[in-house]
Amino acid sequence: MAKQAKVTIDPAYRIGKIEERLYGSFLEPIGDFVVGGIYNPGHPTADEQGFRRDVLDAIHKFNVPAIRLPGGNFISGWNWKDSIGPIEERRAHLDLAWKQYEKNLVGLDEYLQWAAKTGAEPMFTLNLGTGTVEDALHCVEYTNHPGGTYWSDLRKKNGHEDPYGVKVWYLGNEMDGPWQIASFEKDPKGYGIKAYETAKVLKFMDPSVETAVCGSSSPALAHYPEWERIALEECYPLMDYLSIHYYHWAPDGDYAAFFNGAELFEQFLNTEIAICDYVQAKYRHPKKMMISFDEYGINFSRQEKLQHGHQGHIPLSSYGEFTDRRKEAPFREFLPDAAGQARPPRGNQMLDALGLSSVLFILLRHADRVKIGCMTGGLRGAISFDHDHTWNGAAYYPFYQLRTYGRGQSILPAVESPVFDAEGFDLDNFHAAQDAKDIPYIDAAAAFDEEKGEAAVFIINRSWEEDMEVKLDVRGFEGYQLLEHQELYCYDSEAVNSFEKQEIAPRVNPETKMDGGVVTFPVKKLSFNMLRFKK
Repeated sequence: MAKQAKVTIDPAYRIGKIEERLYGSFLEPIGDFVVGGIYNPGHPTADEQGFRRDVLDAIHKFNVPAIRLPGGNFISGWNWKDSIGPIEERRAHLDLAWKQYEKNLVGLDEYLQWAAKTGAEPMFTLNLGTGTVEDALHCVEYTNHPGGTYWSDLRKKNGHEDPYGVKVWYLGNEMDGPWQIASFEKDPKGYGIKAYETAKVLKFMDPSVETAVCGSSSPALAHYPEWERIALEECYPLMDYLSIHYYHWAPDGDYAAFFNGAELFEQFLNTEIAICDYVQAKYRHPKKMMISFDEYGINFSRQEKLQHGHQGHIPLSSYGEFTDRRKEAPFREFLPDAAGQARPPRGNQMLDALGLSSVLFILLRHADRVKIGCMTGGLRGAISFDHDHTWNGAAYYPFYQLRTYGRGQSILPAVESPVFDAEGFDLDNFHAAQDAKDIPYIDAAAAFDEEKGEAAVFIINRSWEEDMEVKLDVRGFEGYQLLEHQELYCYDSEAVNSFEKQEIAPRVNPETKMDGGVVTFPVKKLSFNMLRFKK
């Protein structure tokens, strides 16, 4: 007999409003992502600016609401002033973050114009590493001011008469990370002051802009979570969001450790929210800080050599000593239409889809505080493209279903499920986890659009061994009928989606029925499920 689980959804269990930006994505010029990827004047679909229309169409069709750009670690050494004006007159420089030659073929104007073509809201990251408060002021003036100043008139001279109207500005990227150029790993107070002063001039110029201050980029850092507490104490009144990142890498083939990543994400998020609330209480401030979870990923990785004695925590300034694999690598150059840039489809696609979906579930279950989310693999992973083609990766489908039907109010699901345990690991002193027990196989999230009279329930079976029978109790939604049950699963672990073939795609289960407000149905192992209801 199959194991059994129960999920209860009731419209009274409201968490908070689901913001459009929760389903955002992330773009950074790493490798051929930008040059040769979204920008390739020699591509058959290239538009007048050299942007690939096939990529633009795919993002527009997906209806990505927001994109954080142009980085990422890249931003802390990038001078935006070198990226404007005629392309042939722009300065090239070394990108030390990713050891690349940056020729600024795609600059500030192009990034924002590309975002406009996709239909997504651009959320821009300012350089608070090598950049100054004055540079940030000039950047926002160039981008948003109507005219009458040197920088706003220069934007007009460069061909864009109207202001871009960027609302969300990130004040640096991962400024606590020792790998970050000109980081503030040793000086959170200094970063907090710089962030405060930057936000001050931005809001003096345009009170409508929203600012995001860097929180932690990993709980593995020795100064976590003290670093962001100190930084926040210097800048809390002028910040609208705390920007946080988290990547979970599990040992190759360890399914339990892989799926435990979602639990670690939630612990991390709860800690960050608690820090925000502590600083709010300390200063008796009326504002409650919101969260921008603007980089995240779950994947497998191999075991690396460990630095003994660090106990899974990265000491200050030690990153370059024992984990920076780029030290001996040569600088690379990426050309718009260079040969050899085609890449094979990503492996582990079904697991990738489930891992990323589980993070989105967490963001939905904290919709009262998480107002922005940016999936690192949203572009190039879910919306997949290589040098020549675009296609739908496996992660495309749950991301699309959540984006399309996860609207309105987030509803807290009550889940009763069989559980599993996960052994701890330490892959490289940076990606590590302790033993974990009683992790539910069944994970769920739900949304209720009362205005449209629609509800959607999303369920993942994280068991890698067996199907389960789930009893979904929706009796609280009186007068609602089951519209459909879509399921995404693939028992072939080697299956991939590519331009040539689509081996992983959702299908409707016509056998699923509702009786008296209860839906009882089998949930396949390693599957993503969406059930929609209509009043």
